[in-house]
Amino acid sequence: MQPTLVVASVALFAGTALAGDSVTFHKDVEPILQRNCQSCHRPGQPGPMSLLTYQGTRPWAKAIKAAVTTRKMPPWFADPQFGHFVNDRSLRQTDIDTLAKWADSGAPQGDPADAPAAVKWAADGWEIQPDFIVDGPAFTVPAKPKSNVIEWTYITVPSGIEKDTWITSLEIRPSELAVTHHICVFFKPHEADAQYNTPVWVDRPRDENGLTAAADAGLNGKGLPESVLKGSSGVEGCYVPGQFTQNYALFHAAKLVKGGMDIVFQLHYTPIGREVVDHPRLGFTVAKSPAERTYVTIGTSAKSDAKSFAIPPNNPNWESPPMEAEFLQNVELVSMFPHMHVRGKDMTYQLTYPNGESETLLSVPHYDFNWQMGYDVVKPIKIPKGTRLKVTAHYDNSANNKFNPDPNQTVYYGDMTWEEMMFPFFSVTVEKGTDTKKLIRVLNGRDADGA
Repeated sequence: MQPTLVVASVALFAGTALAGDSVTFHKDVEPILQRNCQSCHRPGQPGPMSLLTYQGTRPWAKAIKAAVTTRKMPPWFADPQFGHFVNDRSLRQTDIDTLAKWADSGAPQGDPADAPAAVKWAADGWEIQPDFIVDGPAFTVPAKPKSNVIEWTYITVPSGIEKDTWITSLEIRPSELAVTHHICVFFKPHEADAQYNTPVWVDRPRDENGLTAAADAGLNGKGLPESVLKGSSGVEGCYVPGQFTQNYALFHAAKLVKGGMDIVFQLHYTPIGREVVDHPRLGFTVAKSPAERTYVTIGTSAKSDAKSFAIPPNNPNWESPPMEAEFLQNVELVSMFPHMHVRGKDMTYQLTYPNGESETLLSVPHYDFNWQMGYDVVKPIKIPKGTRLKVTAHYDNSANNKFNPDPNQTVYYGDMTWEEMMFPFFSVTVEKGTDTKKLIRVLNGRDADGA
């Protein structure tokens, strides 16, 4: 079964007409909202208001104009000079002009008969229509834990998948978005002594501000009992602010989950001053037959030791060590997902082919931790064996960064939001039967199956 996935916009629509005496909600504005805004602005989604109806949208007309004319909304950060992406949610200038004119003219409703058919959103807030749902572990986020830190926690649950299954999309839905930094999932073979719903974490040495000592920076998951992720092939999917779903069917691909596997939830929460209980769920769509290609998610990282990764105080443009890797097999690159924390400024993915030619695949010149997203290419990029990938990034540790908690601190690599990361995830598809554990060799940086 192919997933019913809501993509924010596919940007292949006829231009919105501005001709005529008036711009009305049902005729002109509602189609724009359907394809660019409603995926987030509806009940159960991260948007702060619902834009499904005229009554719900009308009070926000001026705010919508301000958000779109400044291109604050919809959130989309890829430089249009590089790459074309199927999930590009940015507005065309004609759409921006339409929304502005509607607000300026008093936001008229118009004739309801002009309204497009309502989008059939999946039930219960899902972006996909899941064939299979796994209940994740309930986790209590205390109002104020020790040092205001909740270490990354790993909890194993049974998958409930009894036979080998090809998954065509995956969605992770936290119940409490306000406290959720990220949730990632891993599949691992079941072991007879598996301890289900038992939290496992590492107590790291931290000062009174929750900071790891420089000597301990860059641990990033090391020290966990081997059994937690033993046998896992790496991260399969993540929720982060701005992204719930990974859709493999876009590329005629799927992931094979063996029957009887367990699922490990990697949980990262940030306290908000009141106790909250999050109960995430994991949804899948499944294929009726094996897919044409296997989808593989690869996590890599820049060097994370304290000597290599230390952002100086008050530095507005610190350059991280790059992540460089070589492809060991022919693959097709289909998606990229930059991940940094609140000082992250920009990230760029570049390829150098065996013949010496280079290509910039993705440039994100204005990274926003509050709206992280994957960039799914319109056409898979064929990468021959021997091609090298280089990812570079910069950080703003100055007072000009409004999200910076303390520009006077040296910032090291670490798990917490106020520390930093440089995680350039990317995804590829390969022919069935390919050894997916031998796709790349990291030349500068390290493999990183966290988030």
